[in-house]
Amino acid sequence: MLRIHWLEIKYEFIKMLRMPQYSLPTLFFPVVFYIFFALVFNGRSGSGMSIATYMLATYGAFGVIGASLFGFGVGVAIERGQGWLQVKRTTPMPFSAYIVAKVAMSLVFSTIIVLALLFLGTTFGGVHIGFARALGLVVVLVSGSLTFCALGMAIGYFAGPNSAAPIVNLIYLPMSFLSGLWVPIWALPRGLQRLAFFLPPFHFAQLALRVIGGGRGLPAYVHVIAMTIATAIFLFVAYSGYRRDEGKMYG
Repeated sequence: MLRIHWLEIKYEFIKMLRMPQYSLPTLFFPVVFYIFFALVFNGRSGSGMSIATYMLATYGAFGVIGASLFGFGVGVAIERGQGWLQVKRTTPMPFSAYIVAKVAMSLVFSTIIVLALLFLGTTFGGVHIGFARALGLVVVLVSGSLTFCALGMAIGYFAGPNSAAPIVNLIYLPMSFLSGLWVPIWALPRGLQRLAFFLPPFHFAQLALRVIGGGRGLPAYVHVIAMTIATAIFLFVAYSGYRRDEGKMYG
């Protein structure tokens, strides 16, 4: 069983390397945003730390969410539409290997994005955080991707192969802006700051900010609870979509 899961992860990784239309935008989109909005316009944020340090957490969250949503949401929708999932069901491979491989790829791409932002911030942005905080930031951001893998899976089981990418963008981009990932949350109007409390990316970014000393307001356990509830809801929706597909296929 372990070998089957490992082989599925291996070939999922090879597939992603052969699809630059996924891998290149996923890796470079948050990096380019960080260069323009954090390094070029570097200064002091409302929390007292530099913009480059503050946005290391928020753009890290932004990049991780994108890798999870596009890897899972668009990937699953396309493979459903192509009938690839039906082909896999005819093999002895357990369905868990398919899910584990998708999650593993999201974790790999998330790690690369966070490390790239850390390199840019510390090398060109004057970011000074110790090794322990840097490691904590990587752990929080990469592990937090699981919530958005669940959201991506929910989208993938309800969206079609042609509509998945636009639907992901319609969810991903506004949700990121309203959660304070593009600009600091305190720079948004008061009403939008209240709305952010109900969005998972806000809690994700706040957990990352707390690691580097930029969190504000609520204690960490509130954000953890919010992320856990969101993950449970997304998994329930994804499972409903999976059961719907099973009903259509097998009656």
